[in-house]
Amino acid sequence: MALPLPPGLTHSEVAFLAEMEMVTVVPRQRLESIDLLSGQTPPLRPPHRAQLPLWLALLLKKQRRANIVPPPWLHPASLADIIHRETKGAGFSAPPPPPARANPHEPGRARRFADDDVTLSPPFQPSCTANAPAGYLPYHWLEVAESLLTHAGDDMAAPVGEVRSLLRDLVEVRAAKMRDSISELQGLERGMMLLTGVGSIELAESRGFVLGVVDGVRKIGASTEATRRDKEEMGDERDDEGSDDDMGI
Repeated sequence: MALPLPPGLTHSEVAFLAEMEMVTVVPRQRLESIDLLSGQTPPLRPPHRAQLPLWLALLLKKQRRANIVPPPWLHPASLADIIHRETKGAGFSAPPPPPARANPHEPGRARRFADDDVTLSPPFQPSCTANAPAGYLPYHWLEVAESLLTHAGDDMAAPVGEVRSLLRDLVEVRAAKMRDSISELQGLERGMMLLTGVGSIELAESRGFVLGVVDGVRKIGASTEATRRDKEEMGDERDDEGSDDDMGI
């Protein structure tokens, strides 16, 4: 008999899903298009940049066929700015804005996705490419950063030790915020908390504990409600007994 699985995704499963994020590569060799389940990859022609899934970019990097361009939010200046905002602000950093595309009604200008357009989400939102905005953490920010630092450290714009130190500080700041949010959750009657801007690995690691806290809050609320109803019922019974004594029954 198999043991019951914990709720949510494990660390390895989240890391596997993060490999579908699109990153920017600079090919070192010519490579024709490859048919994948998600479609054809662009042909690689040095030194023109191209966007590939992270897993394929890491494979080409291992074979010395391409270099990976780190996303702007992984630069030390951007990480330091995010840490500053995380330390001073109350909530988590906002996720990256949706990409803009050409406006057919006004040539030369870009427009955001309208309500009737398809809303993109990771990994279909290019939040880890070289064109991604700086100062915003994507959904798979920690997994992508760990993969790039481990397998493409020589492609980083700064020493790997400096980037790892900033990432460690950022993880600690956000973990403290998550703990504060959970402690505030224990005092809420509805058991709700705002998780906008929280990354996938942060959700996966905190899911079990948060669900336990929410379940405990619900049980406490149910117990309090049951106690209140019992007191009301006992009070009604005493009132009925007192009315019977007054009537001489």
